Amino acid sequence: MTAFWTEPDFDDHEQVQLVRDRASGLTAIIALHSTHLGPGAGGTRYWHYPEPKDAIRDALRLSRGMSYKNAMAGLPMGGGKAVILADKSGEKTQALLEAFGDTVNALGGRYVTAEDVGISEADMVTVSTRTRYVSGLPVSGENAAGGDPGPFTAMGIYHGIKAAVQHKLGKSSMDGVHIAVQGTGSVGSGLARLLARDGAKLTLADIHADRAAGLARELGGEAVSTDTIMGVQCDVFSPNALGAILDDEGIARLQAPIVAGGANNQLARQGHGARVAERGILYAPDYVINAGGIISVAMEYLAKRQGEPSDINEVRKRIAKIPERLQEIWQQSEETGVSSDAVADGMAQKLIGR
Repeated sequence: MTAFWTEPDFDDHEQVQLVRDRASGLTAIIALHSTHLGPGAGGTRYWHYPEPKDAIRDALRLSRGMSYKNAMAGLPMGGGKAVILADKSGEKTQALLEAFGDTVNALGGRYVTAEDVGISEADMVTVSTRTRYVSGLPVSGENAAGGDPGPFTAMGIYHGIKAAVQHKLGKSSMDGVHIAVQGTGSVGSGLARLLARDGAKLTLADIHADRAAGLARELGGEAVSTDTIMGVQCDVFSPNALGAILDDEGIARLQAPIVAGGANNQLARQGHGARVAERGILYAPDYVINAGGIISVAMEYLAKRQGEPSDINEVRKRIAKIPERLQEIWQQSEETGVSSDAVADGMAQKLIGR
């Protein structure tokens, strides 16, 4: 692997750690971007990376995004992220997860982990047998917050899309608004169901075509291929799969006046946010609109540390503030001529003391 600090996505990270455990086969990278506001919090991604440098890039970019996300959500948490490098088989063993838990525990609370792509609630339960610095665990009780953060992420994106439609299109209702949803996993499917409930018209795509087709049948939408979803003429393009899809080619293909979705690091590189803005497209900064999951995870973890029950009503109340943050960003962007991603970055950097 190359030196972390020479990577273009290295952003004065406080700590970047390569972990290898021969016995379990674990290879992982844990990146702590900032602990200015509290312990670095962010999920663990389990993914097969053809090139090690891709894993480094993910860890660096995602951890920085978590610093910004937690700060903009008003949480007393810093930013961190872990990626576990899966082999081609994708086999995930108990021993591997336990070894990862030992690694998290060795950091002594500087990093708090939870679910991300490729990691389930059950996986986090296994990790929690080796460390207490974990959240997103199953909860009991009608008003308890916690568990799978996916539905809470979807809830926040739903609120954000409604705010974007109001801001850009002047529509207070989602009835008949056409949304193209890229990715129908936990977050994308939850979002689609919330939008369908409001009468939105849906076009769906996923790398698992049968999953998108099944959801389309359930909700009365249309399923298309992943190759065509970005070019669908619609009101909102909502990316909810992997990131870096808004590159030169992707931006040129967009046929929507709004981009608002839950994928992390949607903009491939610095400057792409300005290109989106040049096309007159309203962009919802990803780490602001997709903060619902980390709000749930953080509230669960903080309540547990204080020996108190977590409160789902408090989580929902905080998630409902996401549109206010987006409106503030869009208003400042329009007043200054600075793209919305750059406005959000500036706000976040100030909050983490940079």
